[in-house]
Amino acid sequence: MQTLKKQDRFFVGLTLFSMFFGAGNLIFPPFLGAQAGTATWIALFGFALSAIGLPILGVVAVAQSGGLPALSQRVGKRFAAVFTLLMYLSIGPGLSIPRTASTSFEMAVKPFWQNASGWALPLYSLAFFAVAILVAFKPEKLTDRLGKILAPTLLVLIFVIVAGCLLHPPGGYAQPSGNYTSGVLSQGFNDGYLTMDTIAALNFGIVIALNIKNRGISENRSVVRYTIQAGWIAGAVLFVIYAALAHLGAVSGGSFSNYTNGAMVLTNLVSWLYGPVGTVLLGLIFVIACLNTAIGCLTSCSEYFCLLAPKIPYRVWVIIFAAISFGISISGLDTILTISVPILNVLYPLSIVLIALGLAHRFTRYAPLCYPTTIAFTGIVSLLYALHKAGIAIPYADSFVTALPLYNSGLCWVLPAVIGCALGVAMSLLKGLHKNPLAA
Repeated sequence: MQTLKKQDRFFVGLTLFSMFFGAGNLIFPPFLGAQAGTATWIALFGFALSAIGLPILGVVAVAQSGGLPALSQRVGKRFAAVFTLLMYLSIGPGLSIPRTASTSFEMAVKPFWQNASGWALPLYSLAFFAVAILVAFKPEKLTDRLGKILAPTLLVLIFVIVAGCLLHPPGGYAQPSGNYTSGVLSQGFNDGYLTMDTIAALNFGIVIALNIKNRGISENRSVVRYTIQAGWIAGAVLFVIYAALAHLGAVSGGSFSNYTNGAMVLTNLVSWLYGPVGTVLLGLIFVIACLNTAIGCLTSCSEYFCLLAPKIPYRVWVIIFAAISFGISISGLDTILTISVPILNVLYPLSIVLIALGLAHRFTRYAPLCYPTTIAFTGIVSLLYALHKAGIAIPYADSFVTALPLYNSGLCWVLPAVIGCALGVAMSLLKGLHKNPLAA
């Protein structure tokens, strides 16, 4: 079996971390801490389950299955085509990439340009995507650029804020408020959805595998093994950073009341700690984090679409997706976030269920019909829940969804998923597919 040097394994893991760690990862943990207060660590546990545990399990499931298309094809060819396309578009030009430009603009430019004209955001986005394109043009070099340069720089800058807060804290934890006055654990779990990392995990494997192969690893078994190791390294770094950011949010929320989101929580803290220099520091952190994610998403989407339409060169796809993302980014951060919530309410449960089925494939392959039945039940309920939360009324659907267990926790799809899986197992047994799993 081919061996990858320990140093290279670490940097590949940091590359995956930097691709995961974008705007949402920066703003959601501090907001969690500010609202949860004395219940921060319980909330963080729930957040870690969906924002770290699920993404890493997603990396493992996809690596073991041979890629997202191969995993989703166990449900059906049509589902695989539509679901994979939606996943890449959502973490690509549809949601994630535009959000990186608009968020970094809000944090790095607006504080210093309060009276910015209507051209400020388009000009910034143009420069932002120009840099992202140049780096994404060479996907095999991401470990050298993201893992060895940008990710360590980002970690050092975050450490400066954390160290300042530990040495000179503005205050202590306050009592829980906002969404965290009840159901702390489940609220933390639901807030982890917003990072979009579980969706991203299903797509980033193609880029990580490419960087591992670029280091002389050609055996498929070794590529899978080191991809999974990269996932665990990225997960460990994410947990440390999330814990630090949640603590920053808790002490900031307990000392400053003028905040409505995680970005304001961090702004209050760094301004108190370092004054105007703190604002510059925070702006740099947001730009680097958002740029890393934009590059990772551009690369993974372009690699996938290059496989779908190989006649169009990879670099042309990078430019196409960057151009679309630029157009969407100038609509503003609030618009993008408003659109993203209902879409995530549909895609996230499907992603979680698909990951679970993939991880249990040594058992589920003997009941192949549990893939389509579980996905169908989950998808229907998730769609109804998303429409309900968006205020779109459907006769009888609202009363059905609200009557399901775990509705208040946003997990009303769990019971239907279990029922769908049981039904799929029963149908497979009745048809005798358990004797020949390949017959499905």
